Amino acid sequence: MNPRRQKRLVAVVAFVLLLGGAIGAMLYALQQNIDLFYTPSQLIEGMGDDKIKPEIGQRLRIGGMVVKGSVRRDPNSLKVSFDLVDTGPLVTVEYEGILPDLFREGQGIVAQGVLVDAKTILASEVLAKHDEEYMPPEVAEAVKGIKHVAPKNMQSYGQPKVSEPETITPEQGKPAGQQP
Repeated sequence: MNPRRQKRLVAVVAFVLLLGGAIGAMLYALQQNIDLFYTPSQLIEGMGDDKIKPEIGQRLRIGGMVVKGSVRRDPNSLKVSFDLVDTGPLVTVEYEGILPDLFREGQGIVAQGVLVDAKTILASEVLAKHDEEYMPPEVAEAVKGIKHVAPKNMQSYGQPKVSEPETITPEQGKPAGQQP
């Protein structure tokens, strides 16, 4: 082989190996920062066709609705625990810190943390979901036939309705005794 071609081949092979090593190192470093998203049902029953469950100690994100009456606060600290549900089993989330302003019972949230046991997450962050357009299918089905009717004496935004001036027809506006 020509020495010039041999140098080019060595340079190309070295470049491909370095590029592959750099990509492999980045993927390895990012591996610990990848959080998988689960719902309470997927966490308990498993995800996918193989019903793969996360391992204890694995970082993950979980999203669901806060169960009404399940929020328990420690009076001596900022520790709070609550239950999440989607359509199936309950999962308990434990968190220490200040909860978002939009957090409340019956509200959708996303918690990021570590799986402590099969049904408990130790959260490092809690995010309250806020989307006026979204409605879970079960809720949409439940409120399907309900219609909101505003009171007759109220305009929008709760302000009293201003009476409109009466309209006068051409016949009413003419002085008495005149014919059309």
